[in-house]
Amino acid sequence: MPITIELSPMTTLILQISAVATWLGLVFLASEVLHRLEQDPELVRKVVHIGTGHVLLIAWWLHIPTWICVCAGVLFSAIALASHRINILPMLNDVGRKTYGVFYYALSITILVTLLWDNYPQYAVIGVMVMSWGDGMAALIGKRFGKHTFVHLGNKRSYEGSFAMFATSLVVMLGIFGITHGVQAKDIGIVIPVAAIAALLEAYSPGGTDNLSVPLSSAFLSLALQSL
Repeated sequence: MPITIELSPMTTLILQISAVATWLGLVFLASEVLHRLEQDPELVRKVVHIGTGHVLLIAWWLHIPTWICVCAGVLFSAIALASHRINILPMLNDVGRKTYGVFYYALSITILVTLLWDNYPQYAVIGVMVMSWGDGMAALIGKRFGKHTFVHLGNKRSYEGSFAMFATSLVVMLGIFGITHGVQAKDIGIVIPVAAIAALLEAYSPGGTDNLSVPLSSAFLSLALQSL
């Protein structure tokens, strides 16, 4: 007869928070190792960017309560805003530009969990994962293979990077739909326009605001289209 272990709500909460904290610790440890090895600062930054995006995926998997997610989002938004001024997180800012992008990233997560976590957590995850993986791959692919560039409001982008953003967003959304209900024909008509808009916003949003516009548009547009 199998043995069932009943955990108290407090014990469950501690384990949930510990799992997230452990993941974040591994992400920042990896970034510190890369930093000490004098790797490209953009690579270090994107490791953190992509890695921290998975926090929401883990929180979804572990069913972490909304109030915990909101409190964590507010805390990290405050840390990100403070880091912009006093450089608390140098690995996120050492790429030759100074914007509020990290703050916008944390703020977008806070908004998504506040509005969607109770009833539509998968769409909050879509928004953040499209931003973390899509933007991350756009930057890395664009820097490595971007030969056809364009400039908008002082921001240099490449068509190769934008295509990477589009393709990665497609994969991310199809993966999450596959987890929630299995990929259906209708989903193809959802992910293509959402991924296209995400790629456009990543390319043309000024001053790091893509970290706000991309996750919010991806989450709410995919939810709206799925509801039709």
